[in-house]
Amino acid sequence: MKSIFYQIFLPVAFCIAFSACENKPKEVPVTVRRLENELFAAKSPDDLALLLKKNPYLRAYFGLTKNVPDSAVVNQLFANINNKNLQQFNREIQTQFGDLGAIKTQLQQAFGQIQANFPDFKAPQLVTSVTGFMGSDLYVSDSVIVIGLDYFGGPKASYRPQLFDYQLRRYQQEYIVPAIIFLISEKYNKVPANDQTLLADMIWYGKGFEFVKHVAPETPDSLIIGYSQEQLEDVYASQQDIWAYFLDRKLLYQTRDAEKERFISERPATPEISQYCPGGIARWVGWRIINRYLAEKPSTKLPDLMANTNVRQFLEESKYKGQKEEE
Repeated sequence: MKSIFYQIFLPVAFCIAFSACENKPKEVPVTVRRLENELFAAKSPDDLALLLKKNPYLRAYFGLTKNVPDSAVVNQLFANINNKNLQQFNREIQTQFGDLGAIKTQLQQAFGQIQANFPDFKAPQLVTSVTGFMGSDLYVSDSVIVIGLDYFGGPKASYRPQLFDYQLRRYQQEYIVPAIIFLISEKYNKVPANDQTLLADMIWYGKGFEFVKHVAPETPDSLIIGYSQEQLEDVYASQQDIWAYFLDRKLLYQTRDAEKERFISERPATPEISQYCPGGIARWVGWRIINRYLAEKPSTKLPDLMANTNVRQFLEESKYKGQKEEE
């Protein structure tokens, strides 16, 4: 789904797959807190310590476990915000992201869709930060979403997180909202209690990606799964061979973590299949199974899809055999 211009990946128009699209839900208001302004205004480490104390979620954002004191990050964070280079970088980031208008609008629309399907959903507060890559890139809870804006400056930014090139593609502004929605989907994406198979992992990812597509239907597939357009076109064209590989190696019901990781984890490629096959290919195949299932079961509602933990049912009733959609 390369924006609205790449439709080959989706088997049917989305509102056919989910009948809930008939009436457009109202947007859900989102409040924004620019935490980076508070961080850079701190005059001492004590000011930062007080900020952490008043906002307990920041401990999780900074990855602090229960027995680790706030001082483990406070002193380094204070040094960072007084670094001239980071101060300049923060100004650069503020110029790039502006008032977060596009991100806020996309989230308000997506939150409206989520609330229409899951009435208990309440929009979390949106918090932004710039720390010099100290905190997480994204942190999502029921009450707050923290975006580390410094991670998402993109290829022209003065500084970038220390990641591999194939990972850096996802660290651009347009990837933020799909990533947030996928993290929110985890609350609703039920998994079978005792199923440790690769197929269970594949279905979980497939349902999560479909959740994103349902609540933000204009989102390109490339932004949801993190593949380039060329990669999406290649795997779509090669899916019969990919599926045959999974069947020949009996991978679907594989339970060994090391074996599963080769196909489900993020990697620059999956050389076991082909040097051109992108990493995490089992995630994409899982999404194809869910796509096919929805094509066969077009009356399926999003809450029912997310609550269903019968991975064999998804596979069998999808009738997926590596086939492309009819032109």
